[in-house]
Amino acid sequence: MSAPDSVFPDGGFPMREPGWLATHSIHTWPQMLRRRAAQWGERPALRHKLRGLWHTWTWAMYWEQVRTAALALVARGLHRGAVVSVLAENRPEWLFVDMGAQALGVITNGIYPTSSPEQIAYFLNDSGTELLVVENQEQFDKAWSIRDQCPALHTIVVIDLRGLRALDLEGVISWEAFIAKGREKTATHASAFDREVEAGRESDIAFLVYTSGTTGPPKGAMISQRNLMFQLEAAPQYLEVGPSDRGLSFLPLCHIAERLNTVGNPLAMGHVMHFPEHAGTVFNDLREVSPHLVFGPPRFWEKLHSQVRLALDDAPGWIRALAEQGAAASLRAVDARLQNRPLSVWSRGGQAVREALLWPNLLSFMGLKDLRTAITGAAPVPPDLLRWFMGIGVVLREAYGLTETCGFCTANPRGAVRLGYAGVRALGTEVRIGADDEVLVRGPNVFAGYWGRAEQTRDAIDSEGWLHTGDCGEMDADGYLRIRDRIKDILITSGGKNINPSDIENRLKFNPYIADVVVIGEARPYLTCLVMIDADNVARYAQDRQIPFTDFASLTRTPEVIDLVSRQIEQVNAGLARVETIKQFRILSQLLGAEDEELTPTMKLKRKVLARKYADLIEAMYSG
Repeated sequence: MSAPDSVFPDGGFPMREPGWLATHSIHTWPQMLRRRAAQWGERPALRHKLRGLWHTWTWAMYWEQVRTAALALVARGLHRGAVVSVLAENRPEWLFVDMGAQALGVITNGIYPTSSPEQIAYFLNDSGTELLVVENQEQFDKAWSIRDQCPALHTIVVIDLRGLRALDLEGVISWEAFIAKGREKTATHASAFDREVEAGRESDIAFLVYTSGTTGPPKGAMISQRNLMFQLEAAPQYLEVGPSDRGLSFLPLCHIAERLNTVGNPLAMGHVMHFPEHAGTVFNDLREVSPHLVFGPPRFWEKLHSQVRLALDDAPGWIRALAEQGAAASLRAVDARLQNRPLSVWSRGGQAVREALLWPNLLSFMGLKDLRTAITGAAPVPPDLLRWFMGIGVVLREAYGLTETCGFCTANPRGAVRLGYAGVRALGTEVRIGADDEVLVRGPNVFAGYWGRAEQTRDAIDSEGWLHTGDCGEMDADGYLRIRDRIKDILITSGGKNINPSDIENRLKFNPYIADVVVIGEARPYLTCLVMIDADNVARYAQDRQIPFTDFASLTRTPEVIDLVSRQIEQVNAGLARVETIKQFRILSQLLGAEDEELTPTMKLKRKVLARKYADLIEAMYSG
C-alpha cells in the first residue's frame, strides 16, 4: 500500500517556482527517490526486457536496490567524492549504481558502450575512476586490456558473466557478488546509509558528463544536485505524463538528456520507464511499449519517418496513393493552422476522416499510438520533419539545451509550437543574446564547471554567471529562441557570404538515404558536401533494383547510388538560395562506426577530422 503524502498529490507534482522542493528537505535525487518509494511503494517503476520477458521493479524495490548498491560501493572502499564509472547499455543496474553512488556523495561517470579501449582509458584516468561497472564480456575485454594504464582503478564489476564464468582475476567481481556484499552490510550499516542520504546537499556533484570532443579532448562537465533538482521541478513545464504511463529509455544514459528522461523525469511525474532488450530492438520495443512520452534527437524521428516511407514503397499502389494524398492534404492543413488561416468545411471533414481511419494505423506501426508528449533536441530539426509529424497528429516540440545547461533551457510550450524555434526559456532561467549573436544562459541549471579544468570553466562561465554556449542564435519579441548554428561552424565563403551549414545539412538528412552530411565552403567559391549514406536503406534500394555490389565501398561507387544521392541534393537545392546550393558532393566509401575518429560517441561527424582526413577528396571538388 502506498503511503499518503501531504506535500505531493497522488501523481506528478504541479508546476511551481524553482526551489520549492528544498523547503520540504529534498535537496537531491536520492532524497526524492526515497520519498517516492514511501509514496508509491508497490507501483511499477522500471521494466526491463530480458530474453523476451519483461521484468518489473516497483518503487520500493528500486529504492532497495539503490541502497544495496550503495552499501556494496562502501564495501569496496568508495567514499564521498570518489568516482565510479559505468560502461553498459541502458538497464536497471545502471540506475542502481548511479543513484546508489549519488546517495553516498560518490560521483558517477557514464562511458559510451561504443567507446574504444583507448577512449575508455582516457575517461577512467581523467575522472580518476576507482570502480568500473561493465555490462558483459565485450565491455570487460576492453576494460581489462587497458587496466594497467589506469592506476586509480581497483575494481571491475561485471553485470552479465556469460562467457566469463571461469573468470578469477584480482579486482574483478560479478554483479551478484558485489550486491551480496551490499546486502551483508544492510544489517549493520542501514542507519549510516540513511545519514549519508540526509547529508546530501544541492552543492554536491552528482555525476560527470563528458563532452563529445569535437574540438579537442572531451571535458567532464560537473552536474550538481542543484542542476538536477532544478530540472526535476521544471519537468511539469514540458511533460504530460503521470503514474502508470509509459516511457522508453533508449538513448545512451551517458547523455544528459537521457539521464533526465530515464532517471529524473519519472521522479517528478511517476511514469514507468521501460528498457529495451538491447540497442538493436529499440524500434520493435517501441511498438510493443507504445510509450506516452518519447524524447529523441532529430535522427530518431527521421528514422521513424524513413521507416514509413520505405514501408509505403513496398505497399500496394492504392495504399501508397491513399497515404501520399492524405499526407499532402494534412500538410496543407498544418500550414493553414500555422498561418492562422481557416480550413474549409471540406478540408476539416477530410482531416477528421484521416485522423479516424488512416493515422491510427500509421501511429501504431511506429509505436506512437498512445503518445502524448513528443520532444526533440540535441541537434537542429528540419522544419519539414516537424510539419510531417504534425500532419499525422504528433506535435513534435523542439527544445534547446547543452550538457552545460543540464539539459533543456528552452522548449516550445504545449499548444504554442513555432516551427524553426527552440521555444521559450524555462521558468527560473535567463536566456539572452550576447556579442556575436551568442546565446547566453544563466540560472540554477548551469553546470558547476569542468572536472579538473578551472581555466576552461572560467572561459565558459563569465564573472556574472552567464554561460557562453558557443551557439549563434536570435530571439523574437515573444521570447522564442532560434538557433542558427554553432559559431565555430558558420561558414564564410570567398565571396563574403555567411552560411549556416546545419540548416542545409538537416534538409539533406530529411530523407531515407542520407545518414549524415557535412557541408564544406569556408573561404571557398561555392558549397560542396561529404555524404554518409544510410547503409541499410541504400543497400535495400540497390537490391530492389538488382544493382550489383559486393560491399559497402562498392555500393557507394555504383552510378545508380551516386545518381540517387544527386537527386536528393537537387531536391534540397531547389528550396535554397543560390549561394546556399550544393555544387559538388562526394560519398564517403567507408562505413563509419563509433570506433572511428570521424565520429563522436553520439555518432556526429567531426568537421575538423573530416576536413583533415578527406582533404584530397575535398580539393577534388574545387579543382578544374
